[in-house]
Amino acid sequence: MSTSERLIESTRELLWERGYVGTSPKAILERSGTGQGSMYHHFKGKPDLALAAIRRTAEEMRATAGALLAGPGTPYERIEAYLRRERDVLRGCPVGRLTMDPDVIASEALRAPVDETLDWLREQLARLVEEGREQGQFAASLDDEEVAATILATVQGGYVLARASGSPAAFDTAVRGLLALLRPTG
Repeated sequence: MSTSERLIESTRELLWERGYVGTSPKAILERSGTGQGSMYHHFKGKPDLALAAIRRTAEEMRATAGALLAGPGTPYERIEAYLRRERDVLRGCPVGRLTMDPDVIASEALRAPVDETLDWLREQLARLVEEGREQGQFAASLDDEEVAATILATVQGGYVLARASGSPAAFDTAVRGLLALLRPTG
């Protein structure tokens, strides 16, 4: 792994664990095993490196979700695959957690890949709901955008509930409840 890759990967992990403020240049250098000169050779500073790390995290989330949402099966089965995919629930969502970081939210540049990724995910989910309605799998009265937002809110809220209780069971319960509401009736 190149020096810039080690810096990006170390920053990604630290942002997920500690947030922006807790991700100091010193912690990045220690985690990556690189020197200060290397960091400033590849990046203008912490904000530039954090942006690269956030973009990488967003790209990874899109790739993972996109593969499931565009995969085989009915719209319900693809939504179910996305909701039930293996996750480290107690760590939370690496993208969703950034929305709780005041320094990320205060920076338009750092917030942009987070917002774009969540918008992209809502769009993908809305298309699946629309496809399911057109196939008669979901009720015709469902609003694609509202259901997509509900799916996303269930996932993000499930992470919060699981972290608060210290158990992934709360996440799993939220997913089962949403799937019961979406389950085709015919």
